[in-house]
Amino acid sequence: MTAAAIQSTATANPMPQSAALPLLPITIVALLGVLVISLPNLLDPMIRHDDYPAFFAEPEWFWNKTLHEGRWLNYLWHLREIVTPAWFNFAVYQILWAVVAAALAVAAMGQNANRWFSGVLALFILVSIPATMISLWFNTLIPGLAIVALYAVLSLRMPRAAHRALLPPFVIASFMAYTTYPIILLAVCLFRTENRSLRDLIGLLVLFVVSFVTAILITYAINWQVHGIFGIPLADWRDATPATGLGDMARNLPQVVDTFETLIQTLSWNTTTIVYFHLATLTGATLVLIRLAPKEALYLHAGLWLGIAILASQSLKLGVQVPVRSFTFVWVFYAVIVVRAAVLLGDTPGLPARLARGLTVLIVLWYILKTVIETTVYRDWQAETRAMATAVQQAEGPVLVYGDVTALSSVVAADIHSELALSFRIRQLSGRSIVLCHTDAETCDEIEATADRPTPLRVRIEEVDGKTRLTYPTR
Repeated sequence: MTAAAIQSTATANPMPQSAALPLLPITIVALLGVLVISLPNLLDPMIRHDDYPAFFAEPEWFWNKTLHEGRWLNYLWHLREIVTPAWFNFAVYQILWAVVAAALAVAAMGQNANRWFSGVLALFILVSIPATMISLWFNTLIPGLAIVALYAVLSLRMPRAAHRALLPPFVIASFMAYTTYPIILLAVCLFRTENRSLRDLIGLLVLFVVSFVTAILITYAINWQVHGIFGIPLADWRDATPATGLGDMARNLPQVVDTFETLIQTLSWNTTTIVYFHLATLTGATLVLIRLAPKEALYLHAGLWLGIAILASQSLKLGVQVPVRSFTFVWVFYAVIVVRAAVLLGDTPGLPARLARGLTVLIVLWYILKTVIETTVYRDWQAETRAMATAVQQAEGPVLVYGDVTALSSVVAADIHSELALSFRIRQLSGRSIVLCHTDAETCDEIEATADRPTPLRVRIEEVDGKTRLTYPTR
């Protein structure tokens, strides 16, 4: 066959664009990265108290979140009959997160990208502090993250038109898992677009906004049919002050300010110097993109600021501070902007290119180290509760818990706010239930009067009249 014939055949049957995309090796890099990051928490992962219903597959504990948060996909997940170990669920979640990070990196870097930069970008995305924070609800979020991972991988395997046609159903499904997952889906579309134009950008943003609003309306309609309420009323514990007019919005403005002040400080490990470092890095990388790839800069910042506007409007309308864990997408856009700027500078060898490469690696390594250190704060709580569970497992009678569970230094370090965390944790480890005496006085009042108060920051475990008593310090 002649060269002309070969060229003709290649033109008629072009190689799928995805064939050149290095998803597998980048996924392996991401998996190694997430293994290092989560190593202190891997064998006995920390579980937040309101993630235990998903761990135990007990939908009745999660039912209120269908009304107050619209998490209908997660509720269906609670209906499963198979209960798997926490370490297995955590591993599945982290593998899904590694796949998401790898697919986002490959989508952003393009088919002919340097694999070194793609690997660095995947790791950059992995070390997102909001992503690390939300991973403590891994049992609940497995189905939602699986949807995000599937959509990200499909972006590398499907034509753009077909992939975008899937955006509305994926937005609707992911919204019912976690409110800001759809913004990561938007990021996938923005990163994967190669032939960029203002018209295409506007069309994509309109498609996303319509899909997002549709997801909200469908969730409202389901709540109306099931709960008799058209909407998603926030739970009382959030202390929301919903706005009904401009005056109320002005009153809620401090909540918006607090939201973004907390976000910036948390992303910078509460260090002012790092705040300025990130702001300078983002500004410098944006200027590089504007000069060398203006359309790409427009796409990336359009997605970033649309996501921020959605959460800012939520805080303004509802009068609540949006938690940092909702902002994973901000770090994703930031990582892509910085690494893409470094790649473009690398096309012209010199000091700026070397500095840009060094800067990206420095950020990644520093955040990996800090994340590993931060995940060790749960060790005391995990070890302490394992010892309690051993005692409880050996006890024959009922197990009564006196005192203030939240007074222990291990509880404070792990940022635990509910005594239910102890009940669920002991049940996870021992299979037994305990009684929190301040909520069940009838069971506990027989020995409460004789209960000795232990020294602060210590738990006493003892047998009293055939009952096992766990006495916590009192504030």
